[in-house]
Amino acid sequence: MTNKISFDIPLYVLAPLAGFTDLPFRSVVKKFGADLTVSEMISSNALAHGSQKTFKMLEKNPNEDPYSVQISGSDEDIVQRAVRVLNEQEGIDIIDFNCGCPVPKVVGHGSGSSLLRDLDKMGSLIRTIKETSNKSMTTVKVRLGFEEKNHIEIAKVVEASGADFIAVHGRTRTGKFKAAVDYDAIKEMKEAISIPVIANGDIDSYEKAQWVLEHTGADGVMIGRGAVGAPWIFHQLKTGSADIDPLIKHQIILEHFDKMMEFYSKRGVPMFRKHTHTYSKGYAGASALRDKVNRVDDIAEFRDIIDTFFKESYLV
Repeated sequence: MTNKISFDIPLYVLAPLAGFTDLPFRSVVKKFGADLTVSEMISSNALAHGSQKTFKMLEKNPNEDPYSVQISGSDEDIVQRAVRVLNEQEGIDIIDFNCGCPVPKVVGHGSGSSLLRDLDKMGSLIRTIKETSNKSMTTVKVRLGFEEKNHIEIAKVVEASGADFIAVHGRTRTGKFKAAVDYDAIKEMKEAISIPVIANGDIDSYEKAQWVLEHTGADGVMIGRGAVGAPWIFHQLKTGSADIDPLIKHQIILEHFDKMMEFYSKRGVPMFRKHTHTYSKGYAGASALRDKVNRVDDIAEFRDIIDTFFKESYLV
């Protein structure tokens, strides 16, 4: 299964993003150019205790191949139990371990970026996943440190613990999502270890992705918030062109809507409103569109409104 991922050319990865990178969004991004999709972060505790909602989050589209499931956790026994649950699930190629999430409730449980304060524990958890998993790869998502940067040390622990590759968000936990991303530090990590390094953080355009790859020497880029409202960034990267045909944009938006309705049925309508807001940003008439869809509950009517809006935007 490892041959599904090659680092001969840069790997383009959709980052896990709570509330956004669900199955419909991932399947669209995959269809239009992403090499790898990752589930939203899943609590190992929820997995170990058999939460039905969590099993729903594991579902993938058949086109998501390879597919990575990201887990968080800090208790070795619970993490091991979670991995055993995933071992029973078909269609998962990678277990990714989150050591970077800065959200207080995750950090408060000793998970996510909290593990960057205890590298012995982090290493031990990575080894537990690697040794228990029957999947082809074990990968790790990190930041540059908790309060201070200790990125080289983090990278070396991840590598020594048996991870197949590492994704690095170029901020410390204290930097949350506001501080400047330190791409030099990602470059230093790449130079310090021999496993592949994926660069992450503020990659919000085709040009920026190209620059980051060149500057850091990374083996790929992971894009999260930069893909929300612009999932065609993967199409641009895959085709090697910053130009994006408005027809492709239109097609992607409608496909995303259809996948949402297929997966969530009527519940998908209110959920797609936030996507309509991000897709229409910068378009003439965007606020009138937002106002209109906020009052629509019918699937066909909603689809018709966005179809007409985005069609008119390039037929003018």
